[in-house]
Amino acid sequence: MRVFMLGWEFPPFISGGLGTACYGLTKALSAIDTEVIFVLPRPLPAGSKTDLPEPSRNGKGNGNGNGRVSVRSPAPAPEPTPSTASIAPQALGIKLDEFEHVTFRAVQAALNPYQTAIEFEAEAETRRVAHELALSSSHDSSDDRPSTRKPAPAPAPRPAPAGGNAIYSGDLFTEVQRYASLATEIARNEEFDVVHAHDWLTYPAGMAVAALKGKPLVVHVHSTEFDRAGAHIDQRIYDIERRGMLAAMKVIAVSHLTKNLLIQRYGVEPDKIEVVYNAVEQHVGALYDVEKYSIKRGEKLVLFLGRITAQKGPEYFLEAAKKVLEVMDNVKFVMAGSGDMIRHAIELAAGLGIGHKVLFTGFLRGPDVERVFKLADLYVMPSVSEPFGIAPLEAMANDVPVIISKQSGVSEILQHALKVDFWDTNEMANKIVAVLRHPPLARMLREEGGFEISKLSWTDSAEACIKVYEAAIEAMRD
Repeated sequence: MRVFMLGWEFPPFISGGLGTACYGLTKALSAIDTEVIFVLPRPLPAGSKTDLPEPSRNGKGNGNGNGRVSVRSPAPAPEPTPSTASIAPQALGIKLDEFEHVTFRAVQAALNPYQTAIEFEAEAETRRVAHELALSSSHDSSDDRPSTRKPAPAPAPRPAPAGGNAIYSGDLFTEVQRYASLATEIARNEEFDVVHAHDWLTYPAGMAVAALKGKPLVVHVHSTEFDRAGAHIDQRIYDIERRGMLAAMKVIAVSHLTKNLLIQRYGVEPDKIEVVYNAVEQHVGALYDVEKYSIKRGEKLVLFLGRITAQKGPEYFLEAAKKVLEVMDNVKFVMAGSGDMIRHAIELAAGLGIGHKVLFTGFLRGPDVERVFKLADLYVMPSVSEPFGIAPLEAMANDVPVIISKQSGVSEILQHALKVDFWDTNEMANKIVAVLRHPPLARMLREEGGFEISKLSWTDSAEACIKVYEAAIEAMRD
């Protein structure tokens, strides 16, 4: 089986769980001798050489320290158009044993659907809050009241990118078409059995490649516009998603929650959709230096890790935090991530009177993610709409108990995680307090959760995808 795969993020260039999923799935496909040509967007200066490090979102590399990708760019090319696109793609040579059967190809296109104009200002706001908390930390150590020191002036925000709208910045749709044109030029000289496109930014490329080569298209739905935007969807995104799903021979959904949404909102035939759950990287031996992460402190730490957007429910996390702090004072809450609601979250924490108990870290990478998991006593995912949710699996892999919303795909497969409706902040607070106050409960969740995720394998996910490919190829012949 030879797969032409299209994705817009891959570690370390990621903004969410999609990159982690693409990494785990591609690695597992390679391990079962499936040939993959993976086309990634990446703007690179001509003539550059770059090392691509190991996955960074969850801080889990492959353990051998050889995660290098050599990038060789051609001579400067004119601005890519359908007629000149063949000059622009760069080939990436991977040396990792884990990707023995994978060829990575990079094209010059900047796809980042989660970067908003608001985030530019939010980054400065995060730095200001971090500085303010640092100033008040010495005061907090002896007195739990908020610091009365005047914070330093906030750094000036960077200029926002030109163009775009309230949700997607820059000329994203032009970049989607650029990616599609360049991916098609790559496909022209390749042989493969099936096209696999991840999420809406690659659906136009998937449709174009499938039409050019007469091969079946499989689209993989990790998230939909309804998950990201709620009722206020961007009609252009919805139209691209729907066209991709209807054009595909098969659709992969990351959960039954997502499958039902595709049936109800996009009109996809149920028999066309197959559910393939995500997994988590498994590790053997110690994951970290115990002494290095031995923190002597009297406070418990509750973690939120993810994009700070409406989809992820940050306001429900903070409202629950307020209720917890009414009965427990020795708790701090960490919000790790960035997003268009970070300013609102900061203001909400201050308005609730818990600003001194909430730490906003900004977007974390690599070792910082691993470290914050090691510090955490509990991980909470209060998502309003979560097609799957890999972060709870990462938390459990790091020996952290988890609370997840019932409105998440991952809740379909986890039995040893506490579950709550995202809007029920009273129940969320009660469960947080229960885990923090009762060590036997926390220990049971850690032990049973660790055993549970040990049975989740990317190899199983990859084998399920192979069956979907085979079904798509057979349907194409009929």
